[in-house]
Amino acid sequence: MEIVLTRIAKRKTYTIGRLEIEGAGENLYFCDTLEPTWRDYAHGGRKVKGRSAIPEGRYAVVISWSPKFKAWLPILLGVPNFSGIRIHAGNTAADTEGCILVGKNKLVGQVVDSRIWLYRLKKKIVEAKDRGEAVWITIK
Repeated sequence: MEIVLTRIAKRKTYTIGRLEIEGAGENLYFCDTLEPTWRDYAHGGRKVKGRSAIPEGRYAVVISWSPKFKAWLPILLGVPNFSGIRIHAGNTAADTEGCILVGKNKLVGQVVDSRIWLYRLKKKIVEAKDRGEAVWITIK
C-alpha cells in the first residue's frame, strides 16, 4: 500500500497536507494532515527539535506500541535525523512534536475529527499488512 502526503500549505508555525492512498493506479484523497513547520533541508534548513516537519522522502510504515501514547500507532521508519515519528491524533501544531496528525482541515492551522481519521488509517494499514503488503508513505 502506498500512502502519499503532499504538503499544500507551508506556514510559519505549521504545515497542512493532503493524504492520499494509492489504489487501482490512482491516488484517492483520504484526509488532511497537520505537521510542524516545514524547513527547506535541501537548502540549509535546520531542524528544531519537536517543531520541524520531517524531510521529503519515502518511508516504510509499521504499527507498533507507543509507550508515550499507550496505544498501537503507525510509525515511520528510516527518517534521516529523526526518530519516533508517528502518525497520531491531535488538533494543532503544538500537538505534533514533529509527528503527523490526521484529520480534516476545517479550521485555520488545525485538523478536526483526528481520532476518527486515525482509526480509519490504522484499519487500512492493518488490512494491507494482512494481505501481505508492505506499507510506504511518500512525503512531497
